[in-house]
Amino acid sequence: MSLRPTLETRKSVPTTEGAGVKLHRAFGFQDPSELDPFLLFDDFRNERPQDYQAGFPWHPHRGIETITYVLAGTVEHSDSLGNTGTLGSGDVQWMTAGSGILHQEMPKGNMSGQMHGFQLWGNLPSDQKMTAPRYQDVESKDIPEITDDDGTTARVIVGEFWGKTGPVDGIAADPQYLDIQIPAGVKKTFRIDTYRRAFAYVFQGRGAFADASQPTGILLEKEVAGQEVNIRDMSGDRTLVRFGTGDEITVQAGPEGVRFLLISGAPIDEPVAWHGPIVMNTRAELDQAFQELRNGTFIRSTH
Repeated sequence: MSLRPTLETRKSVPTTEGAGVKLHRAFGFQDPSELDPFLLFDDFRNERPQDYQAGFPWHPHRGIETITYVLAGTVEHSDSLGNTGTLGSGDVQWMTAGSGILHQEMPKGNMSGQMHGFQLWGNLPSDQKMTAPRYQDVESKDIPEITDDDGTTARVIVGEFWGKTGPVDGIAADPQYLDIQIPAGVKKTFRIDTYRRAFAYVFQGRGAFADASQPTGILLEKEVAGQEVNIRDMSGDRTLVRFGTGDEITVQAGPEGVRFLLISGAPIDEPVAWHGPIVMNTRAELDQAFQELRNGTFIRSTH
């Protein structure tokens, strides 16, 4: 077994999307090879309805999959094919945009006005970019949750973990998507397939994602007063942790415990031509998609 080194930790960045939704972006619209096959990850967490109620009105997608995971509040969605539905607390929607879809997502808070969820974009390989769109809507009750002897819990959304298989299937990147909670002070090691790119996103509590030689925390080099120094960094709330190669990660939970998403997938390793919600392999394919949006032929027949 080899522990994956921590390549980078960084805080998600406040940004505004849709019709004015305030959210935090962990990565996206940067180097698409960095976390291939994943392109973008947003954390939309708000306490004030005015920060999210304008939502994400009608917009297109082609060539990708969007994965929405709701923790608090609801998200109402509808699309150009006539599909409608509502995601509630703990629910997941995995939408394969494929050849193209127009849809909207309108978040609604809970009784206290709180709204919290995540959206991840996964790339599609060239031979699947123009497949027919499809949805996998999964209710919270259908997501396996396992509790280990030390109190660690894991919700298995996609992939296999601790003898359970997540309900979402048939995904191009063969990903693993886990929601993990570790009690205060517990140290835990998790297996990850060596060939997958992997990241963690901490959204509650604190924890140290340890290298093999530095089990008490991440060893980072930073410049302080003009000097390069090594410091320990405990990854905290709204922190992205990007891992190198290996087949395990180790986490030391802080005094209040830690909760994080652990996500991995097989790299596609193909050229990426990307503009907004459309992700193709070449500039010509991208230009064609936007031409079709302009002339009304973007949505393909499903028959």
